[in-house]
Amino acid sequence: MVLAGALAAALPVPASAAAGRCSADVPGAQRQVAACLDDLTTTGTVASGHTVEADWAGLTSAGLPTFGAVPGVQVDGYFPDTSTANTNHGWNHDAQFVLRLPDRWNGGLVVSGSPGVRRQYANDRAIGDQALAEGYAFAATDKGNTGAAFYTDGVRPGDALAEWNSRVTQLTLAARAAAARHYGRPVAKTLAAGLSNGGYLVRWQLENRPWLYDGGVDWEGTLWRADGPNLLTFLPPALAAYPAYAAGSPSAHQSILDAGFAPGSEFLWDYHYRVYWDLTQRIYREEVDPGFDGSLEAGIPFCASGTPSCDADYAYSSRPAPVARAVERISLTGRIGKPLLTLHGTLDTLLPITRDSDVYDRMIRDSGRGALHRYYRVEGGNHVDGLVDAYPDRLRPLGPCFRTAFDALGGWLRGTRPPASATIARPAGATPADLAKTCDLG
Repeated sequence: MVLAGALAAALPVPASAAAGRCSADVPGAQRQVAACLDDLTTTGTVASGHTVEADWAGLTSAGLPTFGAVPGVQVDGYFPDTSTANTNHGWNHDAQFVLRLPDRWNGGLVVSGSPGVRRQYANDRAIGDQALAEGYAFAATDKGNTGAAFYTDGVRPGDALAEWNSRVTQLTLAARAAAARHYGRPVAKTLAAGLSNGGYLVRWQLENRPWLYDGGVDWEGTLWRADGPNLLTFLPPALAAYPAYAAGSPSAHQSILDAGFAPGSEFLWDYHYRVYWDLTQRIYREEVDPGFDGSLEAGIPFCASGTPSCDADYAYSSRPAPVARAVERISLTGRIGKPLLTLHGTLDTLLPITRDSDVYDRMIRDSGRGALHRYYRVEGGNHVDGLVDAYPDRLRPLGPCFRTAFDALGGWLRGTRPPASATIARPAGATPADLAKTCDLG
């Protein structure tokens, strides 16, 4: 292991740590730094400098409960890679990971890939804290490329997205081996869990690498299908119509609804247009279809429909066959091989539910795998829980629902069937404070 002076500052080791247990070996890692910590949850890692809060800012609501201290070992490191967008720890190296090994281990491992184009600590608050508090080891990856220019990684269209899947597989294998060596016994249960792009990774792993996992929880995973729907089919019409909608056009309003965005989500459209729709469309389109805008890189921000090479006018179905082949490389089939619980908010205004998880649930059933799936449509849920703090009376956080689903998966693997798939209504009389803490799926 390498521990230079700069890393010592970035990853401090508490003076109270027992040096004898402050080690772990992650096979295949090019670099790794281990530290004994008095608390592996975000309460402790924020204080000790063993997380990067910017990685997970905005993904959870302020009221999501915290957990008590979980002492153990944290390993930060990276696998061999040629891209350099991840600047955490000053490493300027992608394929970074974090592995946390609690002193009191339940024999399980939770593996997660980051949402969006965030880095390896992005799931610390939303997923890692609960896993660690319940005794699981927790491993997370940056997916091998990060940031809004992730599409510059790789050689051919789709390479950067395909790498995400291989990096999760790589970390799962390495973390299982590292945990077995650390604890002196093999991992008894491996779970995949993720949010947004991380949810997509759960789906893909359970379809393509089911032998590595016992089950997974998918929190509003991204749906990729070569023949649609995918985000390149519903974002462009929303981008094209939004300026006219904002100016008061009823027909533009209907166009956005027709693209799949839910009635009642209008109060979120301005924010999503400015923060998510435009950027998401341009960077993912650049990844699978760089030829659309010629020599431009990720198009023209907020261009008006009719502007040459404008993503508001992008028509996925009319693009050349290689574009669909690039998407096919990372597409989902619904053929999951292990139990999966999916959560999706009915007011998701980035990945609208009717174009995403409703479709994926049908794909699973059409593949004959419906018995392995539970699907919970959460009324009032949006794509990121940070917006709940701005609209506490109109939105419901999914974080507590994820926590319930995570425990339901554990029960399912022990023989207790989870609640049937359902639309989860907002409980009558529930206050925002109530909803920040609990979620009943049954």
